[in-house]
Amino acid sequence: MSFSSPFPPNLLPDEGSPEWMNKADNAWQLVAATLVGLQSVPGLMILYGGAVKKKWAVNSAFMVLYAFAMVLVCWVCWGYRMSFGDELVPVWGKGNIALTHKYLFEQAFLGMFPNATIVFFQFVFAAITLILIAGAVLGRMSFYAWMLFVPLWLTFSYTFSAFTIWSTKGWLSKMGIIDFAGGYVIHLSSGVAGYTTAYWVGPRLTKDRENFPPNNIIMMLAGAGLLWMGWTGFNGGSPYVASTDASLAVLNTHVCAATSLLIWLILDIIFFKKPSAVGAVQGMITGLVCITPGAGVVQGYSAIIMGVCAGSIPWFTMMVVNKRVKLLQKVDDTMAMLHTHAVAGILGGILTGLFAEPHLCKLFYGSLNKYMGLFHGLRVGTSDSIRWGVRQMGIQAIGILFVLVVNVVMTSLVCLFVRLLVPLRMTDDELEVGDEAVHGEVAYAISGQGEKVEIPMYSSYYNDIETPSKYGVNSVE
Repeated sequence: MSFSSPFPPNLLPDEGSPEWMNKADNAWQLVAATLVGLQSVPGLMILYGGAVKKKWAVNSAFMVLYAFAMVLVCWVCWGYRMSFGDELVPVWGKGNIALTHKYLFEQAFLGMFPNATIVFFQFVFAAITLILIAGAVLGRMSFYAWMLFVPLWLTFSYTFSAFTIWSTKGWLSKMGIIDFAGGYVIHLSSGVAGYTTAYWVGPRLTKDRENFPPNNIIMMLAGAGLLWMGWTGFNGGSPYVASTDASLAVLNTHVCAATSLLIWLILDIIFFKKPSAVGAVQGMITGLVCITPGAGVVQGYSAIIMGVCAGSIPWFTMMVVNKRVKLLQKVDDTMAMLHTHAVAGILGGILTGLFAEPHLCKLFYGSLNKYMGLFHGLRVGTSDSIRWGVRQMGIQAIGILFVLVVNVVMTSLVCLFVRLLVPLRMTDDELEVGDEAVHGEVAYAISGQGEKVEIPMYSSYYNDIETPSKYGVNSVE
């Protein structure tokens, strides 16, 4: 006796497509993860490589590439399960591998796709967090110190925030914090950790701090474009489902980023009399960071208001406060991570607490009353709704405090430990010369007089050796 199926043959469950798996969700999640991966490699690789002085282009881009590779190995060996696995302590999961097909083929803790998909999706988030930290220490952190810092910080700092805020077992997650796609876990963490690392590493050479022009603004803009478009996967993939909420998150993301860019540009024109491309990139980034904790839980008009705030408040802290407060000037934050990620991340967390809509939160979290923005609570006007709104603001503030403390303490401990093994900062000779002294390579093989650089390990690629160097390779004069 034969039975007819209500599904077409391509949707029938089989060994490779179990009944619990949604093929559309799985496909979107893998695409979203790839978009986020492209934000780092090559996005931030290109952005950093173009934004720094020419002598640091290779080193800056290479820090990104190394971190991306190292985080992936650590992630599948222990990091993922420490962030999203069984509870070890209230802020940390039990370390374990995510490598066996038996585990990877099981349904993920959220979403209708396998563990393999969410392990990859969460990896690109972890990787970009470390890569953002690098932005604060470009142009002077020892590459050997960076090689040690990446796995240690991932293990002893990132996993704390991820488990506490994103795991369904974390105490802030249970309390009801709203962090839609990483305003806390990624951006506030990277901003605070980057600034803390910059403090321990120390500054660039004085002449580099005073004069550090981008070596290729066009390349920087190309990297910024990849970063912006990649945010479609960053926020659009966070609902773990190809849904209306994912679509809203994508649209809100781009609206907020565009608004923030325009506000930053207008402020630059008003106060500095010139429209700056570099400034526009900063405004774009602050808008993207600000909307991230609330992308799918706020209305479109709220995204515009958040963009106005993101383009003005970090601009003020960077252009006014930072220049007037001598204490802030003592820390050499190369890419202004304190302002573009820490300040913008805090701003996003607070504004999300104000603007979050309960029915949108229900689409994302599955609970109606537990998540309620203060403004919605005031609009409803009941004592319960106001209490829920005030409660949400309190939870958002607790989350900010938690991330600040964890990252300052754990990042400091990691830096102090690494310093026992290798210097955190390059030598003055290396800082003077740059890529050629550190890597035996330079970003641009042809310069000024037409000399070419030879890298001994790859000399077959460079056949016309011209200028010997005291660092063992040919130099560009």
